[in-house]
Amino acid sequence: MKSVDVVKKGLFADNPTFVQLLGMCPTLAVTTGVANGLGMGLSATAVLICSNVVISLIRRFVPNKIRIASYIVVIAGFVSMIEMLLAAYLPAISKSLGLFIPLIVVNCIILARAEAFASKNTVGKSALDGLGMGLGFTMALVLISAIRELLGNGTLLGYAVLGSGFQPATMLILPPGAFIVLGLLIGIKQWLTGRKEAKHNDH
Repeated sequence: MKSVDVVKKGLFADNPTFVQLLGMCPTLAVTTGVANGLGMGLSATAVLICSNVVISLIRRFVPNKIRIASYIVVIAGFVSMIEMLLAAYLPAISKSLGLFIPLIVVNCIILARAEAFASKNTVGKSALDGLGMGLGFTMALVLISAIRELLGNGTLLGYAVLGSGFQPATMLILPPGAFIVLGLLIGIKQWLTGRKEAKHNDH
């Protein structure tokens, strides 16, 4: 598989949010604003890339019986670094995301890529897989966040963009709104995929 294809899989064909339905907890919980979605997505991307690289490097030396525990230790180390960096340089984002940054340790996306890809592939491909999956996750979070913040608050990144006359759909920034927006976007993704496959079959 070409390098660009490894990255594109995470963005579109195997998007962790819209296709694999992984990482639903942060997806539903932190997407009330674009800043939160972007912060969580980029944090997870950094952990994905770094942990994939290290796990690929040590894959031949880790006994099979303790591989999952070993992966979690590696992931936890990088999550701790990200948590400290956010607290030091982006305290507002760190406070807003709260417990969800430490919970990256047990995020299904991180563990799934460690087990399914990094433990079986080269360092270069594992890094690209982490980048693709991370960017796919970030794209999904930002898209969901933008819809919820714009229609639920009338703002983007905290700035009013729809004017004082706009009546926000407050439900969209409440928990039910997360499910509604996510469900609609998954439906659109499936519809587009179905159309693409139908055109391919016609040819």
